[in-house]
Amino acid sequence: MRNYKTQMEAARKGLITPEMEEVAKKENIDAHKLMGLVACGSVAIPANINHTTLSPEGIGTGLKTKINVNLGISGDCNNYGNEMKKVDLAIKFGAEAIMDLSNYGKTNIFRKELIAKSPAMIGTVPIYDAVGYLEKDLLEITPEDFMKVVRSHAEEGVDFMTIHAGINRRTIEAFRREGRKMNIVSRGGSLLFAWMEMTGNENPFFSVLR
Repeated sequence: MRNYKTQMEAARKGLITPEMEEVAKKENIDAHKLMGLVACGSVAIPANINHTTLSPEGIGTGLKTKINVNLGISGDCNNYGNEMKKVDLAIKFGAEAIMDLSNYGKTNIFRKELIAKSPAMIGTVPIYDAVGYLEKDLLEITPEDFMKVVRSHAEEGVDFMTIHAGINRRTIEAFRREGRKMNIVSRGGSLLFAWMEMTGNENPFFSVLR
């Protein structure tokens, strides 16, 4: 039975996991050396235990560059079949990671199929999914709701996530004081900014996780 939750935790306990062994073979590196790099945070091996089709990869110091493919369902392109064709091509041509940027409808239907068939690491952006997943207006979403979406993605088997932690109440005050040349160009950042302005709350990735 596993007595660790992450690859880093295992490495810090001096354990070489099956995922580390596989990555070591792919990278032609000694497994003990790789374990040390994982333990100190110089290498990450995103490997969700619920992603049973995963072929693990390492990212970081001294390892090969990895290919990531961005795709996903949107209001302008909501054909699930077409997106799965992109997934098939990504796998065929050896992409090591697929970033699911879905932001329209019930994205978990597409995501579950993606995770079930993909040997590549799967990443997501939970804030894109919040409104559709929770079936709430942005104003009604609570900090705990945002964490609920993060948790649901993890439980489905997502290997890594992008969270929007680069903006908080302090930076918003700085924007107002100093001015900006452009509007916020990040979709997730702009959604979070709007939510913070409407509710008066702090960024949940600061207030909940702190």
